[in-house]
Amino acid sequence: MYSPVLFRDRPRPVQIVIGGVVPAITGAVVGVLVGVSAGAYWVVAILAGVGGFLAGFEHEDGWGGADRGLVGGAIYGASLLIAHAIVGTHAKVSLGSFPPLLAVVTAIIGMLLGAAGGRVGRAMRRPSPSAEDNPAA
Repeated sequence: MYSPVLFRDRPRPVQIVIGGVVPAITGAVVGVLVGVSAGAYWVVAILAGVGGFLAGFEHEDGWGGADRGLVGGAIYGASLLIAHAIVGTHAKVSLGSFPPLLAVVTAIIGMLLGAAGGRVGRAMRRPSPSAEDNPAA
């Protein structure tokens, strides 16, 4: 049976690092890359999405994963925009007509990915029913 350490069971400093610092650093790296290379931007953005999905596994269900994904996605998007503004390069990828909306979009995407990861993680932790448990079989 699959049994990861749940996010709520981790020490508070570890929660801060993996729930806040990692999305902030990843967003900042992507914020720099958005002005350097569109390909590098998309590669790291996709890896961040995979990380958001996998982060959902550390929660009991999709709701916990959704909460974490919402916060992580918002931190990621805000860090991306701040780092891009600090670097001051021209974006090789469109950030939209109103760039601050990107933080909202990344929060929603993070929420959906975290929820999906939480649901998959819950299904993996649930013991599969055997023939003995199902008298109708």
